[in-house]
Amino acid sequence: MFKKDAKSYTDLLGKTNRIVEGTVIKGDITTTTDFRLDGQLIGNFHSNGKIVIGPSGIVKGDIVCKNADVEGKFEGKIQVSEILSLKSKAVIHGEVICGKLAVEPGAEFSATCVMKPNVKTLLTQHESGTEEKTA
Repeated sequence: MFKKDAKSYTDLLGKTNRIVEGTVIKGDITTTTDFRLDGQLIGNFHSNGKIVIGPSGIVKGDIVCKNADVEGKFEGKIQVSEILSLKSKAVIHGEVICGKLAVEPGAEFSATCVMKPNVKTLLTQHESGTEEKTA
């Protein structure tokens, strides 16, 4: 009569991926959940959630996500549909497209920046390539 659906292991622990300091990933990461990076990523990152680049985190590549907190180093193009938050130790070089931008004093921000508060960028990936759509 009363049926409970069993929750998966990731539902019980929360849905945040984590790459720890000392780990280097060469390649692309695609996820639907939140992500914390304290290691190094040389490649592209795509998420429907939030990315946190910790103080020892380094990303060289492109990022597409909903929200981002940067405390480490980033070089490339970042597209954040909602809020990009740069902490005081953040170092950003490249191109930024975001809905809102928050920068703490002390952050190094050497990038072109376009803020689009009313337009969200959706990126859909196809096997033949990447197609960008605006809603």
